[in-house]
Amino acid sequence: MNVHKNAKVTPLGRALFVRRVVEGRESPSQVARQVGLAARTVHKWVARWRAQGEAGLADRSSRPRRSPRRLARSLRRQIERLRHRRWSSLRIAERLSLPVATVVVTQRRLGLARLRPLEPRPPVIRYERARPGELVHLDTKKLVRIGRVGHRIHGDRSRRVKGIGWEVTYAAVDDATRLAYSEVRRDERGETAAAFLHGVVAWAAARGVQIERVMTDNGGAFCSRPFRAALDALGIRHIRTRPYTPRTNGKVERFIQTLLREWAYAAAYATSAVRTRALGSYMRFYNAERRHTALGFQPPLARLAALSEQRPY
Repeated sequence: MNVHKNAKVTPLGRALFVRRVVEGRESPSQVARQVGLAARTVHKWVARWRAQGEAGLADRSSRPRRSPRRLARSLRRQIERLRHRRWSSLRIAERLSLPVATVVVTQRRLGLARLRPLEPRPPVIRYERARPGELVHLDTKKLVRIGRVGHRIHGDRSRRVKGIGWEVTYAAVDDATRLAYSEVRRDERGETAAAFLHGVVAWAAARGVQIERVMTDNGGAFCSRPFRAALDALGIRHIRTRPYTPRTNGKVERFIQTLLREWAYAAAYATSAVRTRALGSYMRFYNAERRHTALGFQPPLARLAALSEQRPY
């Protein structure tokens, strides 16, 4: 229920003081003084309760029953039709002999204030590489350091630890198997991203996977000289996503959402160090036990084993 921030009583509170009046324990004037309302307001809620019961104590819409000055439906439809023909607000206003402000407000209510909603949505292109290591998606996510249990647990935003800083979660997901690797590091510098890349390559090699390509966004860490030097040293090709198009790197974006929900915000961690230590056990669960619908309800390690058996020697 969306209660107004200045509301003195909610429907539950109204039911309590209406019951006091109806049962004859107190008069409406006495209840009004105790609750801090006008006697007229108490009478109103008592009358609504007698007419409609408990349902009458709920908030009603503030929308008027009639709006004589509202734009006619036929004109609203004409504005919508002309906007879909990509007419400007000024041109529509001149065509329909309406104020430009009226046309703009109507377009905003229709969700057509910008021309972008009129563009056809791009088709969803789904792909999956055939070999493990053929393409690995990389991304980062900043997390606030933990000094004590935060507002996500106790709900009080006034009890914040100010100036505690940030730490960065680095994530890597293999396109073919959804095998994932993650580390928590101090920053998003190029040297840090390069060190994470070396860690990913070593971790994948221990499982028999050789990384051929990595896909990243255009963040500073992934466009830095140290990261490019690490790619050249490892013989890995770098693929960048289109600017402002996170869906291109959607597999790691989705993995980060899962990581936040099931690890970062899943428990009341006392400190950042405790949260970081919990990452290792979660990643073992993610790769070995957590089933994925995209993999036919198999965990990533099972998919890796299946693809490894099919690999020609």
